[in-house]
Amino acid sequence: MIQEMLVLLIFLAAVGFLIKKFFLKSDGSSSGCGSGQCGCNE
Repeated sequence: MIQEMLVLLIFLAAVGFLIKKFFLKSDGSSSGCGSGQCGCNE
């Protein structure tokens, strides 16, 4: 029972991380690229 709950919790955390990483894009203000036209987002 506890193992099943831990597996479910880890699975939900992984899915949440993937959704945050790929679908909830930030506005880019916190990127490490800087504010200039460096071309790293092309």
